[in-house]
Amino acid sequence: MDGGTINVTLKVWRQKSAGAKGQFAVYPAKGVSKDISFLEMLDVVNAVLEKAGEEPISFDHDCREGICGSCGAVVNGQAHGPRSATTLCQLHMRSFKDGDTIIIEPFRAKPFPIIKDLVVDRSALDRIIQAGGYVSVRTGQAPEAHTVPVRREYAERAMDAAACIGCGACVAACPNASASLFTAAKITQLCKLPQGHPERNERVAAMVRQMDAEGFGSCSKHYECEASCPKEVKVENITIMNREYLRVLAGIR
Repeated sequence: MDGGTINVTLKVWRQKSAGAKGQFAVYPAKGVSKDISFLEMLDVVNAVLEKAGEEPISFDHDCREGICGSCGAVVNGQAHGPRSATTLCQLHMRSFKDGDTIIIEPFRAKPFPIIKDLVVDRSALDRIIQAGGYVSVRTGQAPEAHTVPVRREYAERAMDAAACIGCGACVAACPNASASLFTAAKITQLCKLPQGHPERNERVAAMVRQMDAEGFGSCSKHYECEASCPKEVKVENITIMNREYLRVLAGIR
């Protein structure tokens, strides 16, 4: 079903490299179908720019199904745009009105240096995972699901935390550029399951230490991280992370 078309004006952050000075550039986007996604709209604009011999807008993307966590930008001041529980690639142009001016910026955070235009380096999140967000004990083949009893509330909490796709929207939305929600989700996912218990203390200590080393700010409970998360990961996971860290400080195994 045809949802019609709109004309919008894009005000896009352009920056050639990490060390270059950036600025906003204005582009008209005319006759945009309301049925296409935000990234498809950028594809259309880029096709026009390339035809005119101009440099296309660089932006991150991969699966375009809200799964991989690759895409991300701040749209009119909101990470991933105006719709809740929605990644940038799932955002459709019907969320905007004819005549709108859409301001598009990269995720702004010191640990996320700009590579080009809307593309930022989010490898700091990868290094937090590398510090301890995994199970390294020898588990052999996957056991039958019912051989290891797990309380239902623990299994559900672990699954909810595992929904995090590592997009970094929580960092971009936080006034302190904190990665607490991301780190807490990865810690909660494993500490609530038996497979994660052998390395429980070492994991939280190493991941929190790496998070601080990367230059992320502290959590001051603004709850912007939860509001911006496209997978609705809850801020209560940060409480779990803090509790796990206190276990380490208290020497509890």
